Amino acid sequence: MSECLLGIDAGNTMIKAVLFDTEGSVLSVAECAGETQQPQPGYAERPPEAIYQGVQRAVSACLARAGDAAKRVVAVGAAGHGNGLYALDKKRQPLLGIQSIDNRAIERVQELEQHGIDGLIYQRSLQKPWAAATPLLLSWLKRHDAARYRQIGHVLCAKDVINHFLCGSLSGDFSDAAGAGLIYYASRNYDDELLALYDIVDALPLLPRLRESCAVAGYVSADAARLTGLPAGIPVVAGIFDVVASAVGSGVVRSGEASIVAGTWSINQVVVDKPDYLRPIFMNSIIERDRYMAIEASATSAANLDWFVREFDDGRAGQGAARSSEMVAQVRLNDQLPIYHPYLYAGRKEGPAKAGFYGLGGWHTRADMLFALFEGVTFAHRAHIDRLRAAGVAFEQATLSGGATQSSVWPQMFADVLGIPIRVAECKETGALGAAICAGVGVGIYQHLADGAAQAVQITPGVLMPDAQRHAFHDARYAVFKQLERAMDEVWHQGLSRH
Repeated sequence: MSECLLGIDAGNTMIKAVLFDTEGSVLSVAECAGETQQPQPGYAERPPEAIYQGVQRAVSACLARAGDAAKRVVAVGAAGHGNGLYALDKKRQPLLGIQSIDNRAIERVQELEQHGIDGLIYQRSLQKPWAAATPLLLSWLKRHDAARYRQIGHVLCAKDVINHFLCGSLSGDFSDAAGAGLIYYASRNYDDELLALYDIVDALPLLPRLRESCAVAGYVSADAARLTGLPAGIPVVAGIFDVVASAVGSGVVRSGEASIVAGTWSINQVVVDKPDYLRPIFMNSIIERDRYMAIEASATSAANLDWFVREFDDGRAGQGAARSSEMVAQVRLNDQLPIYHPYLYAGRKEGPAKAGFYGLGGWHTRADMLFALFEGVTFAHRAHIDRLRAAGVAFEQATLSGGATQSSVWPQMFADVLGIPIRVAECKETGALGAAICAGVGVGIYQHLADGAAQAVQITPGVLMPDAQRHAFHDARYAVFKQLERAMDEVWHQGLSRH
């Protein structure tokens, strides 16, 4: 009987537990939806105890469905959304949780930009400051909620909260810390001068010890075993930033390989040997000891379809991409189709953008609007990929994962809009698979991530090639998409309520 690995993936909306065999086959899967609390406009919160509860429910259900395979779990790995801020108090009890779609610190970002501090931060961290970045949220709390800031005993990322629940570990990893802008790349560690630029040098003792993603951080406690059904005492690895986990779970681990994740966030990333670019990019992360991930991303992807289906499709959620694709496939390409900006969650980093349909006429149908939404999301990915290319990051094709892969038409649209061949990851739970591969490396099942990806990752047969005629059609509409963005910029900055 073969060994099994459990991968846990905590996104902003869902916590998933997936049991894999060592060849990457899914043996069972369960998920627990999370509720985002919005006490004020622009706020997005989820307390750490909600993650504990979500993990307990998802893992318990996953193992219950696995039958005898549940007894063969030998290690656990967790992935979680990067940035945001999860904090425990000085007694290691849950204090607060802020998600990576929070926007409260936008004025703090603007202040850093006005004083030129953002450039200094980039020089040390290779990250552009943005509203939901962990150090920006710490800085905001220090200024606007000093009493709570003083209560913080430990700062964690989302997947670190999972590890704390499972084994009591107060551990971080390099991929998450780097993606949060907390690491000085020259020393590959925390840095007083960098934290001082955020005005949070006093937060250094609050940050967790850093480990490699595949390193063992602890062992499943008796209490966690009782609550989840996991075998007590099995290793739990430090875990991995979910962006990087999705790349690993798609088989993207070698330099020059590219991963596109179309989920809540538009993730566009390429593995590089050195983070040395012609111009700044949004974010960098670390993948193992000798490679880096060049990342351009924003909250502008398939979550737009989830919203559309929830609000305008009789409230029916789930499988939105698959159902909507049938309608999109029937749309005839023409220059009168509407344009959509996918900025429901203020996804443009450079300003407070809003979503919108443009050019709607009384003759347009739901299918036309869905086509515009699919295309607008893909345009947002293209904008990020254009920035990667302008920075000198080269790649010839990309592997697509995330919710968009559930569609019969969206992957081909990615190929047509981006003008590159697209492969599609066969496993739909690439984040959890990437975390499970880390666990496998941690206990010696795989030698390293590339070995784990070679054994456990499957790619859907065939490569989607761009169609020249459709590429030209989308290319012309992309120019309009960008022109509308420039025209709306002043309105977005001033606020729609003032007009």
